[in-house]
Amino acid sequence: MGNGVAWHGRARMKPKILTTIQTYSGPLFVADLFAGVTVALVAIPLSLAIAIASGADPAAGLVTAIIAGFLISFLGGSRVQIGGPTGAFIVVVFGVIVAHGYDGLVLATFMAGIILIVAGLMRAGNLISFVPEAVVNGFTIGIAIIIAASQLNDLFGLTTSGLPAEFFSKLEVLWTARGTVNWASVGIGAATMVLIVGLRRVAPKFPGLIVAVGLTSAVVYLFHLPVDTIGSRFGALPSQLPMPKLPGLSLDRVTELLPSAFVIAFLAGVESLLSAMVADRMTGGQYRRNAEVMAQGAANMGSALFGGLPATGAIARTATNVRAGGKTPVAGIVHAFTILMAVLFAAPLAGYLAMPALAGLLMLTAWNMSEPHKWRAYMSDEKANVALLLITLVLTVVADLTIAIGVGVSLGLAIRLRRRHVGPADWSEPER
Repeated sequence: MGNGVAWHGRARMKPKILTTIQTYSGPLFVADLFAGVTVALVAIPLSLAIAIASGADPAAGLVTAIIAGFLISFLGGSRVQIGGPTGAFIVVVFGVIVAHGYDGLVLATFMAGIILIVAGLMRAGNLISFVPEAVVNGFTIGIAIIIAASQLNDLFGLTTSGLPAEFFSKLEVLWTARGTVNWASVGIGAATMVLIVGLRRVAPKFPGLIVAVGLTSAVVYLFHLPVDTIGSRFGALPSQLPMPKLPGLSLDRVTELLPSAFVIAFLAGVESLLSAMVADRMTGGQYRRNAEVMAQGAANMGSALFGGLPATGAIARTATNVRAGGKTPVAGIVHAFTILMAVLFAAPLAGYLAMPALAGLLMLTAWNMSEPHKWRAYMSDEKANVALLLITLVLTVVADLTIAIGVGVSLGLAIRLRRRHVGPADWSEPER
């Protein structure tokens, strides 16, 4: 009996690729190849935009998509999970960089990876069912609001001396700069959003993100519009991966960054498990929770070694993979290698991408993250759940994500203890 339990436990830690490879075939590879390339074309502009919005170098987003994307697919517990930088991390990453510098972010990400690996070994993936859906929805909508606010500067081409991290101070600076609106930037951002929405409706399987951003950026280049691009703001992107190196370690630095590391680990764990759960609903599969958590740990450690950002399972990219026909983790590996090829052979092209086009892309990402079609259902839920959502949302926007998560989860668990008959949340497919 004990041996059977131990074997079952080990099976739950086993990467899904070891299962799928046993019956792998040519037709499966063709399906995975097409899906992987499709997702890569979606991931490239998103990874660049997320890195920029996080206050990092745009190249860091691509490095994260390559390294973390490969490790999440290679070691993960889902057949179709796609990993990389996500919008949920923008707020955390921006805050850590402002408070501790980019080297502090790298160390916090590395520490978060260790925390996730320990959590996986302790079977902590099973605790996902105890995180109330209202808490997840609350801080997701809050993050979406903060992301949208952070993109107004580039979307409107405003001239500012720098945006503060605090939400209301940021709005005050933006309002003060309202007289510097660049209408060319507004037009490019609006056109990008219209193209993305239109292509998504006309051809849902088509990688419309990169086409939309590419077309509007081409307009900027051809007509010499006075609009910022990645190249004009950040210079040329590197055409190779950086060499891996360990982040600087000291007891004081580790102690200082521990709260940030726990927030990154929590977000990476919850977001990846939700994404894998959504993928299972779409495919009828069954992911391995603790293998997925451990893969997130390895991915964040790997990303940090290469100077990348925190990473997790990306729900929108995972759903894109499923819709494009991805069947096994090989699709995610192809996605990572496709982005690597783009970095090695097409990095100069990324310099022409227009900042308002990427801002428009992130505005739509924030809108989809907030899932407006579900707001009415949220507000008609039980009063305790509505209060929990609103408290988490407000704390996320006006206070700090660490406080929002801590208070939200604590209140949610207290409510659950009062309703012992309530089962795990019934998750539906979000678009974030």
